[in-house]
Amino acid sequence: MINAGSSSVKFQLFDVGAHDSLRLSTKGQIEGIGSRPRLLAKSAEGKVLVDDTWRAAAVGTVPEALDKVVAFLRDHIGGKLPVAIGHRVVHGGPDYNQPIIVTDAVIKHLERLAPLAPLHQPNNLGPIRAISDRLPDLPQVACFDTAFHRNHPEVADRFAIPERFYDEGVRRYGFHGISYEYIAGRLAEVAPEIAGGRVVVAHLGSGASMCAIVAGKSVESTMGFTALDGLPMGTRPGQMDPGILLYLMTEKHMNAAMIERLLYNECGLKGLSGLSNDVRELLSSGSPRARLALDYFVYRICLSAGMLAAAMGGIDGMVFTAGIGENAPSIREAVLRRLSWLGSEIDPALNARGGPRISSERSRISCYVMPTDEELMIARHTIRLLRKRASTRLAETRA
Repeated sequence: MINAGSSSVKFQLFDVGAHDSLRLSTKGQIEGIGSRPRLLAKSAEGKVLVDDTWRAAAVGTVPEALDKVVAFLRDHIGGKLPVAIGHRVVHGGPDYNQPIIVTDAVIKHLERLAPLAPLHQPNNLGPIRAISDRLPDLPQVACFDTAFHRNHPEVADRFAIPERFYDEGVRRYGFHGISYEYIAGRLAEVAPEIAGGRVVVAHLGSGASMCAIVAGKSVESTMGFTALDGLPMGTRPGQMDPGILLYLMTEKHMNAAMIERLLYNECGLKGLSGLSNDVRELLSSGSPRARLALDYFVYRICLSAGMLAAAMGGIDGMVFTAGIGENAPSIREAVLRRLSWLGSEIDPALNARGGPRISSERSRISCYVMPTDEELMIARHTIRLLRKRASTRLAETRA
């Protein structure tokens, strides 16, 4: 499974067992692409399998980084290559509501969505194109962050704009869907008392959003047309008055490129604090602006929780996941104390230990911490599509 950014490529290798069970065998990344390239990979048990570095010029692009990864994988698994590669793709637009096997036509279609996710989409598609050029017969599967939200009621996906824009695809999509899909599947095992009920899941990381899940299905999300909407994030502002954009254009004479750079790179926790987009640094800082940024983050999470509870007609549970959600107990505590009006009561000792359950026995809603695993979810979709394609081809042969 591959998850690519602008300066790194993360990957995981899974072994397929009986009944298509999946077992993680290798996990790694090549980072510092174009600056200080380093390939580090470990086994599932934590043993270092490779730790190589190169000059910047030797690994200056994502395709060159992929060449290093492919060479390592060939050596690691006896000269073979994986049977397929699954990819996280942030935006699937209006046409893709489930994972799909990649073709040239699919790549071209997804390239047109790059303006809707400029930080993610080009980096997601770079490895897909590179692998397609180098290994055209290797199956690749695209898994979309928007797909889990595609069955929302229409009223939840609309903007109050003329119909022609909706027909063109201007609608609320929601993101982090691969993570939410994994959590929805885990609820039955970890929190069976709320698995069939109304649950707010908070995916809190450098990118952050929240999702309302009823009986395992997404019904509402804080993110909309792009990954700028909803909660404040590391460097993105979250929900804001669109009139601000008009002000920036007319009064500050900022063009589209300048506004894009501002919204994706200079806002959020970084903009509020003036210090950092890293919650760990803000928590350790004594700066009043750092405190303001964290208070604002918690405040907006709580506002969104109330909105999502209203969308579901009530709330039975809340789940925290992703980097901040899993590793920042003080943020979780601040959120749940502010949501006491919804019936949440935190158990400080359970919260300090990281859960999985962090609410007290008296709490009217069950609150949990659940690590997400987007890579495993992508692997599951990939093997399912491979089996489906094999079955289809066998049926066509017999016919």
